[in-house]
Amino acid sequence: MIKAVLTGDIVNSTKLRAATEKKLVKVLHAVLAAHQFEFYRGDSFQVLVKEPSTALRVALLCRTAAISISKSNDANLADVRISIGLGAVKLPVASLGTGKGEAFVLSGRAFDELSINDTRLAISTGNNLVGTALQIIADYLNAIFKMMTGKQAEVIFELLKEQTQQDVAKLLKRSKSTIHQHVTAGRWAEIEKLLQQYQSIINQLA
Repeated sequence: MIKAVLTGDIVNSTKLRAATEKKLVKVLHAVLAAHQFEFYRGDSFQVLVKEPSTALRVALLCRTAAISISKSNDANLADVRISIGLGAVKLPVASLGTGKGEAFVLSGRAFDELSINDTRLAISTGNNLVGTALQIIADYLNAIFKMMTGKQAEVIFELLKEQTQQDVAKLLKRSKSTIHQHVTAGRWAEIEKLLQQYQSIINQLA
């Protein structure tokens, strides 16, 4: 059975106020709480997701959490750079830092390339054909997230947690029409479709 390993870090963390970074790290801890994860060097982390079909949603939750800390309409300052490696993992994993298996190797290698290429999301697997399809999904999402504002990310973060637009309007104390505007401008319909395509590919891979 394949697993997913996520390797990530907070982009522009040094430009964030200490209180803002602390708040973001707290939110990321909550997002990752259902999985085995470790933070190191303050702004970097690694996660083992045993159900690989959910790994992309976890990654996007991390990214929208970071982008949403900027509530302005400008393009995001903060973000999370994150790579998803899909493959075998030697269980049990006592420490993610010393974890072994294809998923760890692929995730770490792709993460290093993200740093070089200034890209924010990568998905890799040992199957080249499947890997190409998954990276097309990642590239599409990178294009969407590059233009996402803080307010849009705040709404999409909740939708990724499977809240309805009505629930989000109540939670954020905004009108339904305002929420709908952010949903449309944030391209939620496309994000949702890409998540479905990712899950379909992973189910076939498994």
